[in-house]
Amino acid sequence: MIFNFMKQFAILLILVFGFTSCSEYQKVLKEKEILPKYEMAKEFYDKGMETQKNKYLRKSIRLFEQIMPQYKGKPSGETVSFMNANAHYLIGDYFLSGYMFERFTKSYPNSEKVEEAFYKSAKSYYEVSPIYSKDQEDTNKALAKLQFYINTYPDGQFFAASNDMIQELSLKIERKYYEISKQYHHTERYKAAIQSFENYNLRFPGSKFREKAFYYRFESAYILAINSISALVPERLAEAKGYYEDYIKYYGDSESELAAKAKIYAQDIEERTNTQNEI
Repeated sequence: MIFNFMKQFAILLILVFGFTSCSEYQKVLKEKEILPKYEMAKEFYDKGMETQKNKYLRKSIRLFEQIMPQYKGKPSGETVSFMNANAHYLIGDYFLSGYMFERFTKSYPNSEKVEEAFYKSAKSYYEVSPIYSKDQEDTNKALAKLQFYINTYPDGQFFAASNDMIQELSLKIERKYYEISKQYHHTERYKAAIQSFENYNLRFPGSKFREKAFYYRFESAYILAINSISALVPERLAEAKGYYEDYIKYYGDSESELAAKAKIYAQDIEERTNTQNEI
């Protein structure tokens, strides 16, 4: 019975404290003085950092937004600007945090927080980078910012993480262009596929999809050749044979299914060419 009473009393204290805290927050929001707003914003920010709870960070953001104009150009403006950007970053509001950290680096280029701001601006764009099949504008922004970071801070604390993100995003870009080329092939637009794979191989010489790109360029040329009017067949067979030779130059020892299919097509090209020569 005593235990139940103590439990109910503890719950009542929590409710009273929560109500009082909420009332105080609403009161400060309506204050005209900026110092109480700053102090409470800092308190909620620190509590949000400590507990990793977004509710405190969101409250700090609301207060920071009210006092940001008044702190512009003042020594404390640097602290307020960084905390506001970081609060948005921590709650996952990456579109805003990317912009805010970028603005911070321009406003406070000599800040001790500027390296972290450069990194978090880049990582914000990384976080909003969409799947490979969608528009990659934010991916390209993230790549540019991450590259800038590692060029500027080659010994920086975020160098390894930035490099890993660059590798991941670069692969996403590669896959997007590979899938575009492959789509030309699968929709039987073989001339476009050949040109697209040519451009792809030049743009991404070390790509993960390089063997496939070489193979599908060859297969596109082969299918185009054997389905052409008779007058164009010899020239297109020769072109396809050239693409096969490019393929085996790099992947002649490959034991993949693609390599096996390529050999079958190459044999057919040889037979068709011999038949043409006999006529």
